[in-house]
Amino acid sequence: MDLLASIKANAKKHDKCIVLPEGTEERTLKAADEIIRDGIARIILLGNKAEIEGLSRQFELKHISGATIIDPVNHEKKQFYADLLFEIRKNKGLTQDEALKLVEDPLYLATLLIKNGDADGEVAGAANATGNVLRPAFQIVKTLPGISVVSGAFIMIMPDKKWGEDGILVFADCAVHPDPTAEELAQIALMTAQTAKAIVGVDPKVAMLSFSTKGSANHPMCDKVIEATNIAKQMQPDLKIDGELQADAAIVEAIGKSKAPGSEIAGKANVLVFPTLEVGNIAYKLVQRLAGAEAVGPVLQGMAAPINDLSRGCSVDDIVNLVAITVNQAAGK
Repeated sequence: MDLLASIKANAKKHDKCIVLPEGTEERTLKAADEIIRDGIARIILLGNKAEIEGLSRQFELKHISGATIIDPVNHEKKQFYADLLFEIRKNKGLTQDEALKLVEDPLYLATLLIKNGDADGEVAGAANATGNVLRPAFQIVKTLPGISVVSGAFIMIMPDKKWGEDGILVFADCAVHPDPTAEELAQIALMTAQTAKAIVGVDPKVAMLSFSTKGSANHPMCDKVIEATNIAKQMQPDLKIDGELQADAAIVEAIGKSKAPGSEIAGKANVLVFPTLEVGNIAYKLVQRLAGAEAVGPVLQGMAAPINDLSRGCSVDDIVNLVAITVNQAAGK
């Protein structure tokens, strides 16, 4: 069984509820139909019920009747969620009238459903920018205790099985935080290791990447990676992690032995943590296009509940896959 099939099969065991706030978006509706048909998750769709039902008929979807549909503008618990939002944000100056208006925004309502325990996770971004998806998540669901930074990991499924763990590598941060501090980079490393364990099912071996291997270059950018590695070790002493390592030293065994002799990670890494978002984003796209890898994600890490952001160029399969991953994240908590 391949990784994505395994993730979907595992999701079916957990009976989790995922909210899709873009309930009138074509790809989202088609993905929801597949998810309900296959029993991957229970689904809440946000949007006008008549419009969703009309689109379902237009697209010849047969299983949308199995979803719970909530109209953000007109539903029986609107005032309840407005009051909940007001309590969460009143110290930031939010008024009750503003809260009542904000809960009509499906992205805000989705996070309030999660906060109240009415949904286990959220997948959005097919029709919304990342910032719009994350803003209510930061304000309402917030980050895990002890974690101050949210990051985005990609599960890279390589056609050549010699890389990483039977052809699977986890890259981060490729989606969210432009220039993390050493402390934030350490947190990203810990969260990415957790993603590798919970979603991929591997024993994480984390390489903290740089343009230097074990002091081969001297620069503040390298110092940040070295400091982040040390902080991560202090935060989780049993974590298998090493840095700073160049990419080839991290994943090619012969080069790892040459450049970092004695390292238990060099040449064996299955988790690659990049020093900045710029590097991570460029790297995953190059590997995806030039090596023909399948890039699954981004999987958002560090939130107190699983909220995942899609690319606006996503496919129906991308949405189905990310919902299955979100279910596994929720089960892992």
